[in-house]
Amino acid sequence: MTETDAILLMREGLAITLLVGGPLMLTALVVGLAVSLLQALTQVNEASLIFVPKLLAVAGVAALVAPFLGRTFGDFARLLFDRIVAVGGG
Repeated sequence: MTETDAILLMREGLAITLLVGGPLMLTALVVGLAVSLLQALTQVNEASLIFVPKLLAVAGVAALVAPFLGRTFGDFARLLFDRIVAVGGG
């Protein structure tokens, strides 16, 4: 394995990290913004009011995209293991 191969694998790993974490982070951002706007309009400042809806929304989105996440991680893991076998000569 050359340095170029290692750099390409690291780049792909970072891209997969963004691809997998993106929907969850975007959901947390949108729900947090909506709840913060609601708190600003009603002047209700309760810490759990931000945490609970964000937790439920992220858990719901994670359940919806779980097959995609598993397939993406599985494909990348197979790619890495194939590369490890190729380097080891086995």
